[in-house]
Amino acid sequence: MESKQQLRPIRIVLSWQVAVTAVLSLGAALLWGRDGAISAALGGAINFVAGGIYGWRIAQGEARTAGEALATLFRAWGIKVLVIVCGLWLVLELYQGIVAAAFFTAFVVTVAVFAAAIAVADAPDNKSPRPAGES
Repeated sequence: MESKQQLRPIRIVLSWQVAVTAVLSLGAALLWGRDGAISAALGGAINFVAGGIYGWRIAQGEARTAGEALATLFRAWGIKVLVIVCGLWLVLELYQGIVAAAFFTAFVVTVAVFAAAIAVADAPDNKSPRPAGES
């Protein structure tokens, strides 16, 4: 159950990334057609996959100390960066019809959306005591 609790902010941000990618893909389809839509979808998908792997890796950590928690975070971040670099390379190498403006716009916007994870509150803890004066 704790793993699900840990992944809640990541799951919410990943759903935001999917929504933003869908909107950007639709806009790119209107501007550049099929290749634009595919390019935007691929740009967003790279960050979605990397963020999902990052969240999964964080949830696997069984840190007993602050140092172990930081080591888990840095390993997860390193894996995320590796997935992003490999994803960018694969798309740019293999997809001949890439629309760079759509691809990189979706990529950058989904990076910014992932950075918004800090704004996602954890689920309220029903077991915590209420502040004095509240019923």
